[in-house]
Amino acid sequence: MPRAFTRIAFTPGVKSAQTRYGSRQANIGFDLEQNPRNTLTAHEASFIAERDSFYQATVSETGWPYVQHRGGPVGFLKVLDERTIGYADLSGNAQYVSVGNLASDDRISLILMDYVNKRRLKLLGRARIVHEHEDPALLARLEVPTYRARVERGVLIHIEACEWNCPQHITPRWTQAQVDTVLAPLSLGDGPLPLRVTGVRQLTPRVRAYELSPAHGQPLPEAAPGAHLALPVRLPDGHTVWRHYSVVGRPAGGRAYEIAVLRDPAGRGGSAGVHAQYQLGTVLHAQPPRQAFALHTDARPAVLVAGGIGITPLRAMALALRARGIPLALHYAARSQAEAAYAQELRAELGDALHLYADDQGQRLPLADLLSQADADAVFYACGPSGLLDAIGSAARTLGIAAERLRMERFQADAVSRVREDDRAIELVLQRTGKRLTVAADQTVLGAIEAAGVATPSSCLAGQCGVCAVTVVDGTPDHRDQVLTAEERGPQRRMCVCVSRALGPRLVLDL
Repeated sequence: MPRAFTRIAFTPGVKSAQTRYGSRQANIGFDLEQNPRNTLTAHEASFIAERDSFYQATVSETGWPYVQHRGGPVGFLKVLDERTIGYADLSGNAQYVSVGNLASDDRISLILMDYVNKRRLKLLGRARIVHEHEDPALLARLEVPTYRARVERGVLIHIEACEWNCPQHITPRWTQAQVDTVLAPLSLGDGPLPLRVTGVRQLTPRVRAYELSPAHGQPLPEAAPGAHLALPVRLPDGHTVWRHYSVVGRPAGGRAYEIAVLRDPAGRGGSAGVHAQYQLGTVLHAQPPRQAFALHTDARPAVLVAGGIGITPLRAMALALRARGIPLALHYAARSQAEAAYAQELRAELGDALHLYADDQGQRLPLADLLSQADADAVFYACGPSGLLDAIGSAARTLGIAAERLRMERFQADAVSRVREDDRAIELVLQRTGKRLTVAADQTVLGAIEAAGVATPSSCLAGQCGVCAVTVVDGTPDHRDQVLTAEERGPQRRMCVCVSRALGPRLVLDL
């Protein structure tokens, strides 16, 4: 039995043309095929169910073909069985050309297109018009519940032949919904500052730098040395959270920010998410830069101490100080030369002002010496893991260095949010819910609130984003965050419950 399509389409005139142009021999195989291909397999059925349009040809009494484009919601053309498809015919322009043609000649041809995957299916069949009073149950099957329009009639098509067509010359095209689906993973967050990843470079085996440019050409807000960006990251559980990264510099002539992110497999998922999700073209709806680690503005010299990825804010600071002509020394401790991000660039930019200490070579930061040998009015800046910063703080107190001269930024959430040895339990009152709680000495205020079943927004858990800030009704907060302004802490009476505690025994919060 020949293939059904060729039995219908290969008329004597067509075969004559094939002979004339030398393709008859190549097409004989269609006539010899055992499978007629006049039924819909699961492959054709699923293809039809995914279409939102097709092209339909009918023939008039005068012999003129008429091609019409039919469109609707995905799946409006329905497979009723292996030989029957149908669709609900809605009120249109009231010309009824196709309907009129089918009344005199029931032959119909359809072409269904999948532009994205460059596929097309041709169907030949015989059509029948069905009105509601003739078969209301059938029209109910053809109706699309989510598409509210009046169904005038149904069109049933009995399949005579199916034929997959050659993909050559099909230009891929995408619907808006398909484009949105593709781009969805490339857009993160809901902040007011849209940034696009326009550059990615690997600084070390674990540290990657990202260039962030305006997504829509808007001017970038100023990011002074020491400023950080709150950037969205999607965690493995699907939640999008804010993570904070220092602005390392302004490449591309100042028309972009640069950040550097250390991938920490043992972290809370933020750095791993950045490395996985931030690709060229990714749009990040970020928060504008915030400053909680500012440089002094006078002419005093500076000593900068960086541990590992803590180099990120200090690089921007060092370059700014150098540009102002301020004497400086940058002491940079890393696991190894290979792990020291920006080391070569800093050597070229700072020369002898850079002092690099590689742990794998037995080199250690001489904290006591660099603090004690600094100028008497030097301002100290430090960023790194908690152990380093604790050691600097202890050495500074021993040497009697004034607190105003020592400025530190912690980049690890556990270093910021951990309780201190002298912390005591706090009585906590949630005014709106009427709950009275006890915050244990080794528990955060946020942890106690969540344990009581009270939903409270939070994100970074490091006192860097301000998402968890609440109003203090009574009591004196012990502020340990790095994000709230003096006005927010003072007149507005806000505190970040993820890290801050109370100076007294009791706190009343507006929760």
